[in-house]
Amino acid sequence: MVSITVVIPCFNDAPFLERALAALAVQTRLADEVIVVDNGSTDASASVARAAGARLVSEPVHGIWPAAAAGYDAASGDLIARIDADSVVPGDWLAQIEAEFLRSPEIDVLTGPGRFYDCSPVVAALGEHLYIGGYFWFMSWWLTQPPIFGSNFAMRRQLWRGVREQVHRTIPNVHDDLDLSYHLDPSAVVVYRSSLRVGISARPFNSFSGFFRRIGWAFRTMQLHWSDESPLRRRQARRAMRAGQTGHIGQAGQTAQTGQAGLAGTEADEPPRSLS
Repeated sequence: MVSITVVIPCFNDAPFLERALAALAVQTRLADEVIVVDNGSTDASASVARAAGARLVSEPVHGIWPAAAAGYDAASGDLIARIDADSVVPGDWLAQIEAEFLRSPEIDVLTGPGRFYDCSPVVAALGEHLYIGGYFWFMSWWLTQPPIFGSNFAMRRQLWRGVREQVHRTIPNVHDDLDLSYHLDPSAVVVYRSSLRVGISARPFNSFSGFFRRIGWAFRTMQLHWSDESPLRRRQARRAMRAGQTGHIGQAGQTAQTGQAGLAGTEADEPPRSLS
């Protein structure tokens, strides 16, 4: 058995948060700890978190990265699972996560896609295939491994301890999941599972300004890493690691050898290879 902490950053999202916490309360495998990071909310978000029995952590520095990082720092579980306040997880979400990590101890990060709700079927399809699918497709090529999707992933707490001082956790206008993906060692095993799917709000498409702000954050995150983490440099580092069979840290206190299968994500689904 492993212990699991679920971290939920939240800013003025009380109605969404209530739904997210309700979904966590009926999991077939309950979380050992649920942390809601209040990022300076002025609505009832804190009260909603307390009423649901979640542990409340306050982070005054506004931004998704400062809030998420505060939650990861406070987590006590062997695994840190992350969703957003507008995520709605299926009933077996945590059971899937636990089973995957127990079955494959070499995994460092497990991630999956999302499906959009509160929108038309056309918007949902475009968002899933172009927005999310495009993210996984393009960044898998860029990073040489699947990227992390912040609304739906789990990582070993030990992994976070190794990168917490390296990530740009104090910068509010970068994508925290992409920044974390960049800072993972090439030996880290990131597995993408299409079956690990959660519901997410279609709010990014409510306005052009909001949508293009998110796109701008993506380019800013990539720009931060360009000099050291270009696709060419990452491929060179990965080739060197393959040649040396560099070990990576999996479960606490264990070193697992990463071979060809591990580099691609052991027995993992392939991230989307096209935008349709």
